[in-house]
Amino acid sequence: MKYIMSRSCKAYIAGVYEHPTRKAVDKTVPQIIAEVSLGALKDAGLTMADVDGYFCDSVVPGLGGMSMAEYMGLDLTHTDCTETGGSSYVVHVGHAVQAIAAGKCKVALVTLAGRPRAEGLATLGARDHGGELPERGFEIPYGPAVTNLYAMAAMRHMYEYGTTSEQLAWIKVAASHHAQHNELAVLRDVVTVDDVVNSPMIADPLHRLDCCVISDGGGALVIVAPEIAKSLGDRCVKVLGHGEAIKHLNSGNFDLTHTGAAKSGPIAFAEAGLTPADMDYASIYDSFTITVLETLEDLGFCEKGQGGKFVADGNLISGVGKLPFNTDGGGLCNNHPNNRGGMTKVIEAVRQLRGEAHPKVQVPDCTLALAHGTGGQISTRHGSSTVILGRNDA
Repeated sequence: MKYIMSRSCKAYIAGVYEHPTRKAVDKTVPQIIAEVSLGALKDAGLTMADVDGYFCDSVVPGLGGMSMAEYMGLDLTHTDCTETGGSSYVVHVGHAVQAIAAGKCKVALVTLAGRPRAEGLATLGARDHGGELPERGFEIPYGPAVTNLYAMAAMRHMYEYGTTSEQLAWIKVAASHHAQHNELAVLRDVVTVDDVVNSPMIADPLHRLDCCVISDGGGALVIVAPEIAKSLGDRCVKVLGHGEAIKHLNSGNFDLTHTGAAKSGPIAFAEAGLTPADMDYASIYDSFTITVLETLEDLGFCEKGQGGKFVADGNLISGVGKLPFNTDGGGLCNNHPNNRGGMTKVIEAVRQLRGEAHPKVQVPDCTLALAHGTGGQISTRHGSSTVILGRNDA
C-alpha cells in the first residue's frame, strides 16, 4: 500500500542545482562552486546572505571550507568538511539535518566541484596518494587500479551467485534509456545488452560500457530548517531518514559481495519508518554496474545474490520496470563530476519528488525516493550513505 501519511521532519531540501558543463576548460573550481551555489540558492528562493552552514569535501580549495566561505562572502556559524569520497554529499545531507536540529545553523549549503577532464586527469588508473597511509606499503606496490578493484568484486559475485555479464549489462541499458532524454548527458545513445558485453574488456569481467563516464562540473544542495521551508512553498523535499557506514578490509575478514549499504540502508529506513518496498524511485551510485547490483541487494530491494535477476529485462527502466533508477542517466551515462557521484544522486531524487524530471522518465505520483552514495572502492575501504526523501505532502 502506498505510503501517504503526512509526517514531520527535522529539515528539508529546498534547492538543488547541477552544473551544465561536462568539461570546464574556462572555469576554476572556485568559480564552479560559486555558480552551483548560486544556482541552488536561486532554486530555493534564497541568497548567499541566508547561508549560515557550509558543507564540503576535502577537494575544495583552501583549508576546509574557509577559503570558499571568504570567496562567496558567507557568514557562517557552522561548517563541516567530512570526507568519504563520492558518498560525501549524501553524508552531508544527514550532517546538515543534525546541525539544523541542534540549532547550529538554519540554511545549509552543500557543494561539489572538480575539473579532472580539463586538467588531463581523466583516468581511473592506479592511485598513490603518498604520505603515510597505513595501507600504502601493502597495496601500492601491486599497482591497484580502480577498475581492477571493482572487477574483483564483480568476479567474486559471479563466482558466488552465478551473476552474468549480461545481467550487469542491463544496468547500463537502463541508464542509457534514461540518458537519451537528457541533453546534457555525456553518453546519450541507447545501448543494448549485446553492445555492453561486446565493448572492449577493461578489467575482467568489466567491459568499457560497465564503467562510468568521467566529467567536470559539480552541484549543490540547500537544506533548511522546517520554519524556513514553510515560507518557501511546496517544492521543498523532506529528509525522512539518513544512515552512513564505513566498510574496510577488517584485517582480511572481508566479503567482496557486500557493501557498506548493508549498514547505512537499514539505519536510514528505520529512521524514516519505511521499507525498500515503499520506495517509488531510487538514485543508486553507479561508478560501475557492479556497484549498482551489490548496492540494490544490500539496501534490501532484493535478496543477496538475486541482484542479477532483479536488474534484468528492464526492471530499472522508468515506465517499464518496478524500480526506476538514475533517471538522469546517472554516472554511467550522464555525469560523474570530479569522479564523485553522490551529489547528482540526491539532485535527481529531488527532481523526481518535485515532478521535475524529464517527462519521458518522470515516475508518476512519485512520493518517496532513496538516494545512495558510495565513496572509495567496494573491494577495499569505502564510505556508504543512504538518505530517504519524501515529497512535501508525504
